[in-house]
Amino acid sequence: MQIESLNDIWEAICGELKKKMTEISFNVWFKDLHLIEIRGGEIVLGIYSDYKKQIIESNYMHLLKPCIMEIMGIELEIKIVVEDENGKILPNTVAPVNASFEDSFTFDNFIMGSCNRFAHAASMAVADNPHIVYNPLVIYGPSGVGKTHLMLAIRNRIKEKYPEKRIEYVRCEEFTNNLIEAIQHGTADLFRNRFRNLDVLLIDDIQFIAGKEQTQEEFFNTFNALHQGGKQLVFTLDRPPKDVKTLDDRIRNRLEMGLFADITPPDYETRVGIIRKKAESLGISIEENLVHYIAEHIKMNTRQLEGVVKNLQAYIQLQSATPTVAVVQKVIREVVNDTKPEPIKIEKIISEVARTYDVSEKDIISKRKTAELAKARQIAMYIARETTELSYKPIGEAFGKDHTTVLYAVKKVEAWLREDPHEKELIEDIIKNLKTEA
Repeated sequence: MQIESLNDIWEAICGELKKKMTEISFNVWFKDLHLIEIRGGEIVLGIYSDYKKQIIESNYMHLLKPCIMEIMGIELEIKIVVEDENGKILPNTVAPVNASFEDSFTFDNFIMGSCNRFAHAASMAVADNPHIVYNPLVIYGPSGVGKTHLMLAIRNRIKEKYPEKRIEYVRCEEFTNNLIEAIQHGTADLFRNRFRNLDVLLIDDIQFIAGKEQTQEEFFNTFNALHQGGKQLVFTLDRPPKDVKTLDDRIRNRLEMGLFADITPPDYETRVGIIRKKAESLGISIEENLVHYIAEHIKMNTRQLEGVVKNLQAYIQLQSATPTVAVVQKVIREVVNDTKPEPIKIEKIISEVARTYDVSEKDIISKRKTAELAKARQIAMYIARETTELSYKPIGEAFGKDHTTVLYAVKKVEAWLREDPHEKELIEDIIKNLKTEA
């Protein structure tokens, strides 16, 4: 097997692993594990489950290490981090690599262009003078254009300049899940103490609170407590707040008290700059014609540009050769395919509907027949039909129902959409959020 990219490396390592364990064990514990990067003397692996991470670290490192040694020819320190479905390393991952990963986002390594200059300037102003200038600062734009980079750059600059300040960066989904857990376990006061006694609060992707009444209420009260106390607030969304139809008007009004800064996909010159900067940070040289080739073929997503450069770094290290156009073409295909949105899963639909309608996921797929559960169940079936390629039968099976039940649910929800504008907006927001996460 010719090894030219990170995908090739990981495929070869998995080939060795499969020789040392049963197929069932490999599929259970290693199927979701993937290679993020090789840097210095360490190999960084990602997985979507903290539980699986703990199992691998506790029980399988003695198998994984020699397999990596066999393929790489050198001994590397192994770091495993937990990611969300969008490939973001979770802030509460305890692995040291996570801290260095988040700390690496600075204003110095953010590439400016016409697509993001205003957002960059506003972010720097907030970082240098928290709560003095723009409060709140709201950054919005599509996935993969640098919103999280700016959020973390703000956090890291404030930490450096004002080490005494209490700062919290959190994804909206984590904020929501922590609130649900706090309510379930009677620890709401601890939750409030965590978020209302800060100097700076940064929340990523707040469009996910739309339609969730309890989360919006808690967010609203947290916003008020911090803003009235002169504390800095920074948020990101995937679209302008006015386009999040089921966002509480009170919250929309609070956001409008501050500054909106949008980021659009990078223009050609910015894409070239991103590629050069990433190559420089990884200590590699890419020929100018290849830099421009990459910039011409990846136009919408900063993460994909950086992913291509990381794969080229692996090729250069392993082959001790300069990449050719053919190699770059292969890497671009792999990176684009790897970063394509995953098909929306019914489990994710059920989870999002459950959070929005304040019911449990378990109850949605149970046989219980309360009015609120029946409504949530029917909406989940409708969304599954709208956002997946599944027919009525497999959707019904996922809910323990037959295809006629799904057909009835779809027709009933379609009637609601015609008759109830608010319900229509709520369901449309759920679908937008699912597509953003996919």
